[in-house]
Amino acid sequence: MSSIRILIADDHAIVRSGLRQILSDSPDLIVTGEAENGVEAMHKLRDGSFDLVLMDVSMPDRNGIDTLKLVRKEFPRLPVLVLSMHPEDQYAIRALKAGASGYLTKQSAPEQLVTAIRQVASGKKYVSPTLAMELANAITDDDERPPHEKLSDREYQTLVMIASGKTLTQIGEELSLSVKTVSVYRARLLEKMRMKNNAELTHYGLKHGLTD
Repeated sequence: MSSIRILIADDHAIVRSGLRQILSDSPDLIVTGEAENGVEAMHKLRDGSFDLVLMDVSMPDRNGIDTLKLVRKEFPRLPVLVLSMHPEDQYAIRALKAGASGYLTKQSAPEQLVTAIRQVASGKKYVSPTLAMELANAITDDDERPPHEKLSDREYQTLVMIASGKTLTQIGEELSLSVKTVSVYRARLLEKMRMKNNAELTHYGLKHGLTD
């Protein structure tokens, strides 16, 4: 069995250590690099040789979705398996649209992670049965989709953070954007969602389970 060289990109050292421990039980899965943010992940990819990236969707400096798009651009054939604390219905479809080969929540069983890595490394996609149903529903007529699914990735991230009680300054710091730029995304999403203020966005976010 040929080995699969893996880069783990996650900003929590304890998570990286846990993943390394889980994968060490499978002789064919070898962790050959670690990164704690998107910028470091890109440096490692440019300097090393990997068969797969195991990436968190929420990282400082450059979040996972942005890093994912960059990986797709520079390394189009390199599979990326997104591992996230966010429920599938929040970020999975966006991650897959951005180029991920699969999406798993951090609550998944270790065996599921190993299966997903092998499947994605072989050139296939990996989605859970729940996510497969979500994807099927996403193909339905555009008019039937809830308003938040029509937002851009940045607008959606801004919505989730506002609904979670974060200020524009905090959102800007987390996404490495100016407050002015965040304000533009807020204005756009208010317009698209046909809402007037943060209170309405927060109510919508809570109702649809979009908060962090």
